[in-house]
Amino acid sequence: MPTYPFMQVDAFTDRPLGGNPCAILFEAENLDEATMQAIAKEMNLSETAFVRRSAVADFGVRYFTPAEEIPLAGHPTIATTFALVDSGRLALTGEHTRITLELKVGPIMVDIYASRPESNELVIERIVMTQKKPAFLKTYAPADIMPLFGLTLEDALPGVPIQTVSTGTPQLMVPVRGHNVLRRAQVNLAAYAEFRAAADFFSPHLFCLGGVTAAGQTFARHFGTPPDLMEDPFTGSATGGMAAYLWRYGLLEQPTFIAEQGHWLGRPGQATVEIVGPRDDIETVKVGGGAATIVRGELVL
Repeated sequence: MPTYPFMQVDAFTDRPLGGNPCAILFEAENLDEATMQAIAKEMNLSETAFVRRSAVADFGVRYFTPAEEIPLAGHPTIATTFALVDSGRLALTGEHTRITLELKVGPIMVDIYASRPESNELVIERIVMTQKKPAFLKTYAPADIMPLFGLTLEDALPGVPIQTVSTGTPQLMVPVRGHNVLRRAQVNLAAYAEFRAAADFFSPHLFCLGGVTAAGQTFARHFGTPPDLMEDPFTGSATGGMAAYLWRYGLLEQPTFIAEQGHWLGRPGQATVEIVGPRDDIETVKVGGGAATIVRGELVL
């Protein structure tokens, strides 16, 4: 029976059992889409990554949720890059190593920053992905969106739109007034599924200004529908879209900040975020974080 080496890595954390877990399968060139989808459903994580050879990048990777393929995702990019290094498939060239990954949306750049502690061996400190140029897409009326999450019109942050933003994967940006609103958010599954079927976004990102720790400038919750997880511990792609949104609409004074997510799920996550370009023509968003290996093994098919 064929076997496939795999790892599980927690991303956007500096320790195991934090952030967002991702399964990474290596040597996945011969797996077809149906098999990859079935494996992702078996893993039952937010995403599973399948590493392949690439003719246009250092590595090719495809990402699947338990329900469908996703064109770009943040925590699988951080986790996959970490796993490539940790498994010996990618050698660091020094304290800064740059690679490219071919995703469904095309190649992206990934920077790996490492340091040399007393052992003199390079240790990864942070992995930073450069996302696609932000696209600001459809806007929605608060009256149509807020009830989908059990919220009122007064819970929406005034003066800014509810809008789909994509840095590779379209996510619905729903800014709210504060943590108390985020705590009350709860998906009306039937109404949300019906609305999403005719909408232009992959999933919704509800967020507010102010982290849950002194380091954070934002806090967010990101929702899905079965068979995907009901709530994502940390969403790197949507963090990039959120950053572009906050910068475009003047809700940030500086183009760098710390984003937080997952603390209320018992999986605290943090990302460093950098927006590149003027507010009216953002070039890219860079989202970075740490990672930790939690599982090494073989998948038997």
